[in-house]
Amino acid sequence: MFTRLFGNKNVSRRVNASLAENGVGKFNDIDLTVLRRIKKLGCTHVWFTGVIRHGTATDYSKYGIPGNHPAVIKGKAGSPYAIVDYYDVDPDLATNVMKRMDEYEQLIARAHKAGLKVIMDFVPNHVAREYHSICCPHDVKDLGADDNKDWHFSVNNNFYYCWGQEFRPDFDTSHDSDGNAVTPYVEQPAKATGNDVFSSQPGRNDWYETVKLNYGIDYCDAGGRSEHFADADGNVPDTWFKMTQILLFWASKGVDGFRCDMAEMVPTAFWYYATDEVKAIYPWITFIGEVYDPSQYRNYIAAGFDYLYDKVGMYDTVRAVTCGHCSTQEITRQWQATDDIKDNMLYFLENHDEQRIASDFFAGSAEKGIPGLIVSALLQHNPFMLYAGEEFGERGMDAEGFSGCDGRTTIFDYWCVDTLRKGYYARKELDKDEKALEKIHSQILNIATLEDAVSCGKFFDLMYVNQHLYQQYAFMRGHGNEILLVVANFSDKSESMQLNIPQAALDYLSIAPGKYKAKDLLSKKDISIHLSCSRNAKFTVPAYGGVVLKVSF
Repeated sequence: MFTRLFGNKNVSRRVNASLAENGVGKFNDIDLTVLRRIKKLGCTHVWFTGVIRHGTATDYSKYGIPGNHPAVIKGKAGSPYAIVDYYDVDPDLATNVMKRMDEYEQLIARAHKAGLKVIMDFVPNHVAREYHSICCPHDVKDLGADDNKDWHFSVNNNFYYCWGQEFRPDFDTSHDSDGNAVTPYVEQPAKATGNDVFSSQPGRNDWYETVKLNYGIDYCDAGGRSEHFADADGNVPDTWFKMTQILLFWASKGVDGFRCDMAEMVPTAFWYYATDEVKAIYPWITFIGEVYDPSQYRNYIAAGFDYLYDKVGMYDTVRAVTCGHCSTQEITRQWQATDDIKDNMLYFLENHDEQRIASDFFAGSAEKGIPGLIVSALLQHNPFMLYAGEEFGERGMDAEGFSGCDGRTTIFDYWCVDTLRKGYYARKELDKDEKALEKIHSQILNIATLEDAVSCGKFFDLMYVNQHLYQQYAFMRGHGNEILLVVANFSDKSESMQLNIPQAALDYLSIAPGKYKAKDLLSKKDISIHLSCSRNAKFTVPAYGGVVLKVSF
């Protein structure tokens, strides 16, 4: 969940409005009732996004919190990935600003009481331009405090500098988002920008509100890129030590894992060091990495990551199938590409970076996402990530302010996501379609969590003997004396299936050929099916839906 949006019940929804006008969700809005509903939905973990204090246009100076210059903030609320203090939490989220850390710790405790584990962000690649910690422990030196700003690169620096050059982005920064003139933002010398822009003039489409952290790579060495990870005495770059301290600080608060933003922009050498240090003290901590280059997957898993986003492979493929751009046969090719690391891949259909399924930019209908959900959640042992609001068909078609109408839910603006308001705080307002969508999500997620055939069973892909299938995807899961026959239908028409079951599947799952009674775990209907290589399994699959046929023998 994007914490700032989740609990906001203020329905004003004025474009580019302030916190006072549009409201904001609080830690305390996420009470036990809400957390238990999330648990009942079928979730095992909750990722609280945007907890660490980041740049914002909202003034908290009366609480001793430094203000931020509007020239280096995106939106009124600001980007949750432009961190201004790694040791503090966002005051927006607190009912009592002076007790904001206590309120976050209480939220962690509530989540655990509800039976949920807690994931939080770790943003290792970049920080806000005005980063300055006011909450770090007394024995911790601030990032950049000892930097030599006369050097573009030094292994002892935390930032990269464009020496002799002032920060001058290639767009107007003389006015705030309301058109009011502001005093110039001064940064001399300019720091390199978070998306690897090593100049003093980032563009509007760059991550201009952030600065790149230095992990010991000189990207502009005269002889090309060079790495400086450890000296002869084994000393590591200063940034490695400071960022590992931050991980240990949050682990001590009781969180169960970290979702590491843009992990692939930070060298694997650091991750070997940091994950070893953290897991030596907190061996249960889970590391989830945002890595988009499949050629790097195995390197980051070796460096200590438990799970990696499968965006370029499985997400892109399931999205293409959902939109009718390719055959379901492509799904097989995608899981095969990561078969050796299948348990380490994190599947999803939505997240804060991607467009909503129901948006005009994706499928235009939440119903069309159901077969993709069946495949993503039930295919393997690996985890599936659900973005809050997906279970109610959130469309993401608002133009909230800095975030225009792009099919995504804003991360920059103060806003109320109405599907979340209704789904968790005003359930009487949910319509029948939203209730039906929540029900199917809960069914599928609970099958993934509670059925041994999914959570710890074997997998057999049926597509190689069903090459005629273009809009349906079929596979089997099995454990002990139970099997699940799963078919997801991406078509807008119900499909009368005649499914080939090969002898190899029967042998692999220890099934004796014959006629069996099966229960569809989705429709709750009982049917009879043949599981035999000599007779097709015959049944009907609903449009934009699926069947999960459970057989016990």
